[in-house]
Amino acid sequence: MRALVTGANGFVGIHLVNHLRASGDDVVESAVDITDRDRFAAHLADVSPEVIYHLAAQADVGGSWASPIPTLRINVEGTVNVLDAAIAAGVRRVFAVTSADIYGPVDEADLPLGETQPLRPVSPYAASKAAADIMCLSAGLAHGLEIVRARSFNHLGPGQTDKFVASAIASRIVHNERDGGDVVRIGNLEARRDFTDVRDVVRAYRLLMVAGTAGEAYHVCSGTDRAVRELADILVSMARRPMTLETDPELFRPVDLKVLRGDYSKIEAATGWTPEIDIQTTLRDLLEFWRDHPDGVPPPEIH
Repeated sequence: MRALVTGANGFVGIHLVNHLRASGDDVVESAVDITDRDRFAAHLADVSPEVIYHLAAQADVGGSWASPIPTLRINVEGTVNVLDAAIAAGVRRVFAVTSADIYGPVDEADLPLGETQPLRPVSPYAASKAAADIMCLSAGLAHGLEIVRARSFNHLGPGQTDKFVASAIASRIVHNERDGGDVVRIGNLEARRDFTDVRDVVRAYRLLMVAGTAGEAYHVCSGTDRAVRELADILVSMARRPMTLETDPELFRPVDLKVLRGDYSKIEAATGWTPEIDIQTTLRDLLEFWRDHPDGVPPPEIH
């Protein structure tokens, strides 16, 4: 299968490209800005892939409050450009990643969330992903494009930037190990999220490309919610010297959802996928990544 991947140089994209190639696919890593409509269309026509994995996005939820317009442009306009280029080039199938953040605040009685949960986005990021999700649905209905959507919950693992909570904590622990510090600054410890290892996530993505039903949305999640405090405690327990957590109001988001937990029964029924990597392994691998790369990774370009 000849596949083009947008966002191939990002956290998930790097893992996905490796997984696709290990599975025998012919992979093209897009190097064109998705907000440059004409260039991207020309690039796609030249590459002529059978399928597209669309991962390129502005994925920093907290940062979206300060930069709502760039977030909307990348996540909505960029997605429309990818879809329109795919239709014009005769691409057979598109896989698009949105986000469970589109559901917004939910009652605990509604957990675990299914794919029919109403959309109530709170942050500019979530609103942009909800709009992208709807544009994907529209492209399928209006043009017959085979498109499968993944509404992914939080994922983490080696290679993630410190814009995300577990990776930020791991980074601070490693800097303390190096510099002799003993305090790890942290934001909202009580927020509960559904975390999945990125290596399980990319397995799910390829399975959905192969076996997911066009027009449908699927949750990619672990089915378990964990407080940020739990992740922080596990990471601190793995530190090479004693450390304590200290809440920093500067690290709180303007609005933070209390809890998210998904139901992955739909993807399991369609593909047989279930998460396999336990949280201890994921966090240990994440911490080792930061020990090997104390300066982290640069933010990905949007292409």
